[in-house]
Amino acid sequence: MRRALRLARKGWGQTAPNPMVGAVVVRDGGIVGEGYHARYGEQHAEVAALNAAGDQASGATLYVTLEPCAHHGKTPPCVDAILRAGIARVIIAAPDPTSLAGGGADRLRAAGLGVVIGDGAEESRALNAPFHHRVVGRPWIQLKLAMSIDAALADAAGRSHWVTGPEARREVQALRANSDAIAVGVRTAIVDDPSLTVRGRARPRVTPLRVVFDSSARLSLESALVRTAFKTPVAALVSRRAQPVRTEALRAAGVELISGDSLAEWLAALAGRGVRSLLVEGGARLAGALLDAGVVDRLITFQAPIIVGAGGLNAFGHVGGRRLEQALRFEVLARRILGDDLMTVLEPMQR
Repeated sequence: MRRALRLARKGWGQTAPNPMVGAVVVRDGGIVGEGYHARYGEQHAEVAALNAAGDQASGATLYVTLEPCAHHGKTPPCVDAILRAGIARVIIAAPDPTSLAGGGADRLRAAGLGVVIGDGAEESRALNAPFHHRVVGRPWIQLKLAMSIDAALADAAGRSHWVTGPEARREVQALRANSDAIAVGVRTAIVDDPSLTVRGRARPRVTPLRVVFDSSARLSLESALVRTAFKTPVAALVSRRAQPVRTEALRAAGVELISGDSLAEWLAALAGRGVRSLLVEGGARLAGALLDAGVVDRLITFQAPIIVGAGGLNAFGHVGGRRLEQALRFEVLARRILGDDLMTVLEPMQR
């Protein structure tokens, strides 16, 4: 199963809205075939592994990171391929949460196969968290913060390029490549003038939507985001009370306008637009609003071994104050050293 999970990651940025899935066929204690879902619309992991195994699949055990599908979608049901191959036993990491594709395990059992579910479930769900996300009305949200060890996003003058090193920045590009949309607050857009594009080796199948939380429509027409809006999509989340002269100027420059008067409205609109996973990259006000609203599904911090000191922009300075016993608490999912920086992946414990 560990091998299957490693194979699944090879589909990073290529399979959405489908999940990343890996599969391994084992016979007589040895691997005889393996595969993964490489790209949306192409063959599923189970079929790739069975094709690689050929006749050796008969009587073998199939390890797969997600319950095999039992419906006709872009490809035929994987359950049918498993039965045709003569697999004797199927080990599944996590059940399929969807009503459309689920039910594969029951069909396999009904056909007399041995089926075991749960080996590697936590790792499989973590890998495909947006796919398992079932909160109605909003995307699955990752909040990414690059900071000093005293939690500063920028110095007293607002400078933040670059807090972290090149290894951490490459990891951020990978996070972008596996997200439907990348968002910042308007202050960050004005001060940093980011492009919010995916660079480096990680190339997503679909270019992520670039999003700015900009209630007053303050985004500059000369910003990198607006100047490239006709080439790479940009959406501004604006208030219905924003000045029409500003909103119409943004619209004329190619920016999609999404109107609303609350965080919940904007997130619902993004979900309705097809955004399943949203990577938020700051700033502090937006981070505080998301954390206070309880909509952050995963917090990822990159800490550089520097101290900014007095006047630094605190990453959590806009989170509402709480008594210690009511503090927002997180479970650490992973820690990695990237060059000189520490990456920590956390999941909220309070929902």
